[in-house]
Amino acid sequence: MGNCMRKNGETTKKSTAEIAPSDILKVPPKPSPVVRLSGPPTCILTCYIRFALLRKPVSLQFTPSDQSITLHYESDAVSGTKEALIQYIESKFPEPPLTVKRWAGAEEDTTPLVVRVTVVQHKSVMWHLERMVRWAEDLAARGGGKGGGGGDPVMGSPRMEVKKFARSYSQLLEMMLEHAQMEEKVVFPILERADRGLSKAANEEHARDLPIMNGIKEDIKSVGVLDSGSPNYQEALYNISSRLKKLQDHCKQHFEEEERELLPLIEAAELSKEQQEKVLEQCLDVMQGTHSHLFRFFMEGLLPQDALQYLDMVITSSNKERVASMLRMIVE
Repeated sequence: MGNCMRKNGETTKKSTAEIAPSDILKVPPKPSPVVRLSGPPTCILTCYIRFALLRKPVSLQFTPSDQSITLHYESDAVSGTKEALIQYIESKFPEPPLTVKRWAGAEEDTTPLVVRVTVVQHKSVMWHLERMVRWAEDLAARGGGKGGGGGDPVMGSPRMEVKKFARSYSQLLEMMLEHAQMEEKVVFPILERADRGLSKAANEEHARDLPIMNGIKEDIKSVGVLDSGSPNYQEALYNISSRLKKLQDHCKQHFEEEERELLPLIEAAELSKEQQEKVLEQCLDVMQGTHSHLFRFFMEGLLPQDALQYLDMVITSSNKERVASMLRMIVE
């Protein structure tokens, strides 16, 4: 999905359900400009720059090399730091932007790492929820038709598409549960120091949506055994779409309240740089699935600016082996 899934300039037709945030951004007509990149294939910087280029409307040609990472475009050959390479990429291919432009005299962003991590995760969850709602509506509207037709030609038969729908929801559910665990085990204890009782109230809010989340999973299983041409099939999908929309509304309200009322209190805890780095490690540890086999799925729900911001935080982790594995996962 999206530019991050395109390799060597190749594109494939996407289903309605497979459109990523970066796909809605305007891109220039083909042919795409060719950018060549060489460098150690397992190097964190190499993977980072590959990911950045895959979010741009370019045809990327990557060549593994033992030499330092070098970017070739037209007559230019550019090497250097992460910041220098990103600055060059942004200057040559400004859309979609990968970084937030700062005006002269602007203060440095002092938002704690854990707050930024939490907010970006909220964005990915919300995009995937919206996608699941649209996908369920689309499935129900198309129906199975007589003889089991009516499926999306990209996704396969109705039964195959429902299986893909179920797998995608299972991935989202795992990510949401891990995010909740991260907040309960890492974020809320920090908040508790600022205001006793906040942690208990926030945990109760998480528990409210758990029955809905698990109920949707069971409903999707039920749809998988229905005749795709029957009225019951369409009715069940509309019901799933309605429940997903309810979950989406709950999450939107919950996330907005957290970002408005709770997360700003973390700044009052005045975590040191070392404490912030320790908290980041704890976040990555708790969300093992999201940052391993689900990392590509998670990143697909982010606009390029948010995706690069998240990677910028992740690569500060002291566990460089884990960081390298995560980055390889989204470029290979």
